[in-house]
Amino acid sequence: MPGPGLLGRVPAPLLVLMGIVSVQFGGALAATLVPAIGAAGSVTLRLLIGTLILLAVARPRLTGHSRRAWGTVVLFGLALGAMNWSFYASLGRLPIGVAVTVEFLGPLVLTVALSRRGLDFLAVVGAAAGVVLISEALSVPFAELDLIGLGLAAVAGACWAAYIILSKRTGAAFSQLDGLAIAMVVACLAVAPFGLGSAPLWTSEILLKGLGIAVLSSVLPYSFELFALRRMSSRVFGILLSLEPALAALAGFLVLDQRLTGLQLLGIALVVGASALVMGTTRRGSTLDETDGPALAG
Repeated sequence: MPGPGLLGRVPAPLLVLMGIVSVQFGGALAATLVPAIGAAGSVTLRLLIGTLILLAVARPRLTGHSRRAWGTVVLFGLALGAMNWSFYASLGRLPIGVAVTVEFLGPLVLTVALSRRGLDFLAVVGAAAGVVLISEALSVPFAELDLIGLGLAAVAGACWAAYIILSKRTGAAFSQLDGLAIAMVVACLAVAPFGLGSAPLWTSEILLKGLGIAVLSSVLPYSFELFALRRMSSRVFGILLSLEPALAALAGFLVLDQRLTGLQLLGIALVVGASALVMGTTRRGSTLDETDGPALAG
């Protein structure tokens, strides 16, 4: 991880933006890996490398934890593995901007469910309209819609919501990065039986990409967020986090040459606006305030 002295001199909002950019470009790099070794193989490779790095940095303590704490961290790891696997599978069928926007509904709906404000429910309606636009349901015959890809992205969103809840509980039960490191091990063990079959295809180029994905999607953003949240409010963090779908679309354009239609870009704008409204005005005690672990995903 980058040194705390260096990160301490970087403005907190810039750290969050750097983390979001890192996650989305890591996702775009992963999209080039999925066709070669599959979604399960890509997730396994990323988790293996990311877990080794995190274990070396965190050196988690394994003793002195209750049975309930272990149950929580195992569920956290399973949610982490399922979130990444379903998201990577969706990248094989959808542009990354579309996949991230649909996935983003998970934490958005969770925040609204916890806040129970009328304005937030209206924002979700706007976000739902945005998802309809990015799915091309209004411009493409129903038979041509990639419902499987959209469904996988939605599953990733549901897992992301579970990840947020379990991150809070894991953060309360384990110190520092211990819980995250253990959860990464659990996620790796859960996915590896399905992804190691692709190991004979792991050329030096693929391993290099895997290292890049692990660093861009895990090590750097988790580090940036950890230091940023010590110096900024959750309200500002939530607003910045809402830029993820837009930056995902930008990463897809720059790295993968994925071009979205005007209606799809309008749909992303609706989701970003709804997310900024909900997460930027969430009262203290809501999801983002309670989350101790990383909230960036992808």
